[in-house]
Amino acid sequence: MVGAALLLPTALGLQPASARPLRVGISGNAPFLIRRGDVLEGITPDLWRVVAEENSFQAELVPKANTAANLKALERGELDLAIGPISITPERLSSGAIEFTQPYFFGQVGVLVPLRDGGLWARVKPFFQVAALSSIGLLLLSLFVVGNLIWLAERRRNPEHFPPHYLHGVGNGLWFAIVTLTTVGYGDRAPVTRLGRVIAAVWMMITLLAVSSITAGLASAFTVSLARVPGGGIQSVEGLRNRPVAVVKGTTSEKWGRLSGASLSQQPTLQAAVAKLAAGKVDAVIYDSPALRYYLSQNPRLDLKLAPFSLAQETYGFAMPLNSPLEKPLDVSLLRMLRSGQIEAFYQGWVDGPTDDAAPGRGVG
Repeated sequence: MVGAALLLPTALGLQPASARPLRVGISGNAPFLIRRGDVLEGITPDLWRVVAEENSFQAELVPKANTAANLKALERGELDLAIGPISITPERLSSGAIEFTQPYFFGQVGVLVPLRDGGLWARVKPFFQVAALSSIGLLLLSLFVVGNLIWLAERRRNPEHFPPHYLHGVGNGLWFAIVTLTTVGYGDRAPVTRLGRVIAAVWMMITLLAVSSITAGLASAFTVSLARVPGGGIQSVEGLRNRPVAVVKGTTSEKWGRLSGASLSQQPTLQAAVAKLAAGKVDAVIYDSPALRYYLSQNPRLDLKLAPFSLAQETYGFAMPLNSPLEKPLDVSLLRMLRSGQIEAFYQGWVDGPTDDAAPGRGVG
């Protein structure tokens, strides 16, 4: 693929815009930023090359580990500009230290999931989770208590149905509790004492209320088990709740992971997050859809795919200090490129491969 190649540090532009080059922090993952040693390629370098040439900027690119590190360096005054796939969020805008250009790219927050389900264990696993186990445990405990109470109340005056011998008598008591719970009521065992009938009546009333709750817990487990379809059973945002999910630390994927109710595993890079998923240690990866799509295109042998839903819309922009003189020229250049389709051409060129009219630009070094 022919792409923009920027060497570090590098001077861009025709005439110096100030006494010293602009300090431009750059961060992100492929296809926005691809690092090959000291050479930077991808959508962001392509985009910056055009912007710098249009405005005669000189710039020293300063690579940062992630978006959070890039923005922190900008807030500390170490940078004049931060570029990359930086999401414009209310939290970042309200910090009072930085502002953004107009959005130049509109993306989505995607979810990477296994192409196939987890096999037999994935189907059986829901029955060993809290909802199912607590329902079964409560049911067994209730039957045991009622069986003992009925036996204690009936063993002297009703020994034919509830013999004095503990195991035999309690066994009959459990049988009575079970048939009463299921509303079958064979009639082969029945209390005759006042206390025994009171216990039986209370048990009947309790079962009317408790059975629905117990059944709901078991039905939930059955539903989850039967929903183990290709893609790990994650077919909607609700499917992420309480599931182990990898996110990239310092990115907005953490925010969307928390909002989805997932159990988060923070990873330093997208590669580390995908490795967790490929190893079966998490059920999904939350990250920007363009980056996930590119990763899959570069690793076609991975048994993974994008889920058929997104968590949110994201808008990307460049970040700068408040009242920066760079804001207007950057906005003008980005708007022109956005309306002309040049940014979309960069994206298509890096993600889908170059075409005759949509290929990444050639870089300068």
